[in-house]
Amino acid sequence: MKYKKIGNTSEEVSAMGLGCMGMSHAYGEPNDKESIATLHKAIELGVTFWDTADIYGKGKNEELISEVLKPNRDKIFLATKFGFQLEDLGNYTKFDGSPAYVKKAVEASLKRLKTDYIDLYYAHRIDPEVPIEDTVGAMADLVKEGKVKYIGLSEASKNSIIRAHNEHQITALQSEYSLLTRGVEDEILPLCKELKISFIPFSPLARGLVTNKLDVSELKEGDFRKSLPRYQQEYAENNSKLAAGFADIAEDIGCTPAQLAIAWVLHQGENIIPIPGTKKRKYLEENAAAVDVSISKEKQQEIEDLLKKYPNTGDRYSEDNYKLVDKN
Repeated sequence: MKYKKIGNTSEEVSAMGLGCMGMSHAYGEPNDKESIATLHKAIELGVTFWDTADIYGKGKNEELISEVLKPNRDKIFLATKFGFQLEDLGNYTKFDGSPAYVKKAVEASLKRLKTDYIDLYYAHRIDPEVPIEDTVGAMADLVKEGKVKYIGLSEASKNSIIRAHNEHQITALQSEYSLLTRGVEDEILPLCKELKISFIPFSPLARGLVTNKLDVSELKEGDFRKSLPRYQQEYAENNSKLAAGFADIAEDIGCTPAQLAIAWVLHQGENIIPIPGTKKRKYLEENAAAVDVSISKEKQQEIEDLLKKYPNTGDRYSEDNYKLVDKN
């Protein structure tokens, strides 16, 4: 594994992290035994940067991680997130970024994680009803108290990032970024580089679409992707052809499509640390090898040409999902 400094700090984390959401949330039935084995495998492989959130499985993901985190605390750089609240139906409803909720949420996460500090604490979204300075100010208090080491934001706009960063050093910004989701390239990536903020792409495999293994018609009930535009049948032909073409490029390079997709994201900037998610050891091992994949300028151009050939990929989020993405 290769390592990078995160943000404007001296801390080094694995150049590729592990997204833990799918172990307890959004992608079908959990398998705690295999997930625990995957977490142990991550330590063995040197994948030290783990990402979770209090919302994943309504706290169950943090509890699951705690079983491996507690005896290995000094080996893991742990990120978790706060702010979403759930109705009984389990739907995302509202985001609470108030100072009072920040303090309440961190105590609950610390208890579930069985630790006395969190390495990187993210606001999972930006609360439109609370000034970002107030949210980040409360998070900064947690740093002073030793409960949190570093502060992050997720799916934040340029304006919100600047305002937050003026209040307290922002170490990392997490947003979706992949071959099929590139909205951050014009403003957000340059800003993060300028402010020495690590950019943490989630879903760098486009939630499985670019692996050339996903059949959207076989998605099971309870799979989050069934509600997203990109994974509907109207885009299936375009996306299957794109995935097949991408697999051909990967074969030419001598890697898997998943490895090429992660490597492509890594090649977009030294401050980028993707966090592909998995709950299986075999996929973790495959993903981790992506840090050693090189992409020539010729192959990068082939990838761009392929994306232009199959542009009808569908949107990453539904209208309801976008209501919770900061645009101000």
